[in-house]
Amino acid sequence: MYQLMARQTLLRGDASIRQRTTAYSSRYERWEDLSSVRRRPRRDFRPASDLFFPPELHPVVLHPLVAAKGEAVVKALLLCRLYDYLDFTVDLETYAVIPVAAQISRGRSGLILPEQMMADAYKIVTDEAWHAQFSYDFARQIADSTRIPRAAAGDAGMPAFIKRLDEMREDLPPEVRGLEALLFAIVSETLISGILSDIPRDDRLPGSVRELVRDHAADEGRHHVYFRSLLEHLWPALTPHERRAIGPQVPAAVYAFLEPDYAQTFRHLRGIGLTEAEADQVIAESWPEQTVRRTIAEAAAPVVRYFAGAGALDDARTLDSFERAGLVARQPVGGEVAW
Repeated sequence: MYQLMARQTLLRGDASIRQRTTAYSSRYERWEDLSSVRRRPRRDFRPASDLFFPPELHPVVLHPLVAAKGEAVVKALLLCRLYDYLDFTVDLETYAVIPVAAQISRGRSGLILPEQMMADAYKIVTDEAWHAQFSYDFARQIADSTRIPRAAAGDAGMPAFIKRLDEMREDLPPEVRGLEALLFAIVSETLISGILSDIPRDDRLPGSVRELVRDHAADEGRHHVYFRSLLEHLWPALTPHERRAIGPQVPAAVYAFLEPDYAQTFRHLRGIGLTEAEADQVIAESWPEQTVRRTIAEAAAPVVRYFAGAGALDDARTLDSFERAGLVARQPVGGEVAW
């Protein structure tokens, strides 16, 4: 079993016959001076404010049925949202990014990559392990300080992105499975830096929260460049069959990462005393489908450009998938695709 695991690659087939891209410009020459795990202190939670998360980024707290429960309940829900964000970081790094970066670092991506690219993957593993550790540690500190416990790992429910990844995998032909892990790592690591950009500037939040997110964002800026480069190595190396199989799954990977976790939110809303019907109503009215699609399309614009630049949208089925997901829009008849 363990020998088999050690030999498995993310991308199946003979790497030596795949098209190779040799260009790679490392952003990790000064990693010792810049990485938060090497240069930043452990962030200690300081309760300078009782607003823990921007309410605009968690619109359920603005709904009349929730607001009617009172300010204390609203702030408690925002604390739950911060806990969810920290737990999401732990799970994303642990289950999605570290395994992929570790396989790359050991030459088991299924691609023949530049040596420096594999060496840099080790640094990403270290960065991401630190992000998971400091998120876990910070959540414990908050719980100790506020006396408001976070849900135990076994009680919090499976993160939505993991279930969505399983669904993506099931939609792939068996011989291509494993490629969804590479795809999701590329998508999530090129999107997360944008998600982290607003919180460090929000003066309403405790300074220690903003510092923690700022540390994370600084590292993820370098990861963004790395995984964009990984896409430039991956796509030319895929066979036509692999491209046709995985290309239409790119929007699913985007939604897996960016779409709200409705099930987790439902649990929190039931926890403040809303009925099932009321919780469903709050979620539906806080996240109208068209608003969610528009917000995701705006956030995903850089990733769409990267995949378009790699040639992924040259495939008709892939382009159709992007259009149906609202990530690209066709111009009037005779026009060109816009992204």
